[in-house]
Amino acid sequence: MTIQVSPSPMPNSDTVELTSTLLDKDAYLTGLLEQVTATKTVGWLQELRDRATNWVRHATIPTNREEEWRFTDLSELRKLQFQVDGQVKLPDISSLILPEAAHSRLVFVNGVYASELSAVAGLPSGVVVSNLAGLAESKQQLVSQYLAKAEGAQEVFTALNTAGICDAAVVWVGKNVMVETPIHLVFVAVAGETPVISQPRCLVVAESGSQVSLIEEYTNRQDAKSAKEVYLTNAVTEIWLAENAEVNHTRVERESKEAFHVGKTAIAQARDSRYTCHAISLGGKLSRHNLEVLQTGEQTLTVLNGLTIVYGNQLADTHSAIALNHPYSTSRQLHKCIVGDRAHGVFNGKVFVPKLAQLTNATQLNRNLLLSSKARVDTKPQLEITADNVKCAHGATVSQLEDDEIFYLQSRGIDENDARNLLINAFATEIINQIPISSVQKILLNIVTNLKSLTTDN
Repeated sequence: MTIQVSPSPMPNSDTVELTSTLLDKDAYLTGLLEQVTATKTVGWLQELRDRATNWVRHATIPTNREEEWRFTDLSELRKLQFQVDGQVKLPDISSLILPEAAHSRLVFVNGVYASELSAVAGLPSGVVVSNLAGLAESKQQLVSQYLAKAEGAQEVFTALNTAGICDAAVVWVGKNVMVETPIHLVFVAVAGETPVISQPRCLVVAESGSQVSLIEEYTNRQDAKSAKEVYLTNAVTEIWLAENAEVNHTRVERESKEAFHVGKTAIAQARDSRYTCHAISLGGKLSRHNLEVLQTGEQTLTVLNGLTIVYGNQLADTHSAIALNHPYSTSRQLHKCIVGDRAHGVFNGKVFVPKLAQLTNATQLNRNLLLSSKARVDTKPQLEITADNVKCAHGATVSQLEDDEIFYLQSRGIDENDARNLLINAFATEIINQIPISSVQKILLNIVTNLKSLTTDN
C-alpha cells in the first residue's frame, strides 16, 4: 500500500508547464498528428487547426519526470500505433438511451456525428443542440468566438484534439432560457482490427440567465467483445457560463478495460454564475481527467463532485484546478476514490485564491478507500492563498474497510461479502445521490453493486 499526502501548494505557471513540452520533436506524437490532421476543413476552423498543429509539432508526450504527470506513466500508450477510423458500423445504443433525455440526445461514434442515433426534437426554442457541421453559417461564426478559446489550449493533448477538429457537439442555450430536459451527449468508441484514436469535442455556451443540465458520457458498446477493445479517446469539453447562468454537468467515463482515455474539461464562469460537475470515472486501462475552472467574475458558485472506481491493473488520474480571481466566490469540492486489487488512483486538486479574491469560501476534500493491500493512491490537495480575508480548508483521508463495521453487519445476519459491498456502496452513494438524473443514478448504483474482484490481493 502506497500513500502520499502533500498539502503544500505548488506554483501555478502555465509558462513552466508549456516550456517543459517545447523539446525536440516527438516521433510518436508526430505520427498521431499525421493521423488526426489527414482530413482537411475550410475557413476559420482550418485556421484554428493549423495554429494547434504548429504547436503540437514542437511538443512531446508528457513523461513521469514532469510534475503534473509523475504518477501517470504513458509508456504503455506509446507502444501502440493508433489509426483514425470514422467508417464503422453504427452500434446498438439502446442500452445507453436515458428516459429523461430520449429526445434530447447527440451521439458521436469514434468522434463522428451519428445523426441516425441522435434525437433532439424534445428541446424548447432558444436552445441549439447540434453538431458543428450542421449549424447555419451565422451560428458557426458565433461558435468561432468560443471554440478553443479556453485557458490551457496549448496543453499537448488539448492541442492535438484541436488540430484534428472536423466536427463537434455544440450546446447553445439562449438568454434566460430554462431547459428542463437534460441534454445527453454520447461519445461511443468502436475499435477495429487495429487500435483506434477518436477525438470528441464539445462546446457548451450558456447565455446570461439560462439554466441547463448535461450528461456527457464516454463509453464503448458494453458487450463481452468490446470490453477487450484497445483504443484511445482524447476528449475536450469547453463550457462558458455568462452572468447568472447555471450549468449542472454530469460526466461519466466508462471505457473498455483495455482503453486509454485522456479528457479535458475547461469551464469559464462569469459573475453570479453557478456550475456543478459530477465526474464519474469507472473504465479504462489508463484514464486521465483534467478539470479546470476559471472564474471571470465575482460571486460565483462552483461545486465539483468526483467518484473514481478502479480495480485490476487500472490507473485513474484526476487533476483539477480552480482559479478564483474575484471576490465573494464559493467553491466546494469532494472527490472520492475506491481502489481495489493492484489498481492505482491519483488525485491532484488545486485551488488558487489571489489577493483580489477577498471573502472567498473554498473547501476541498479527497477521500480514498483502499480495498486491497496492493492498491495504491497518491493524493495531493493544494491551496495557494494570498488573500487575507477568506475561509478556506482542504484535506485528504485514506482508509480501509473497518473490521468493526464488517463484524457489526455480520452480527445482524449479513455475510462478510455482502457486508463489504454494503460499505463500499455507502461510500460511493454520497456522490452518486447528488446526480440530478434518476436514471443515471440507477445505472451507476447498479455498476457499483455488481463490481467484482475489488478486494483481492492477487
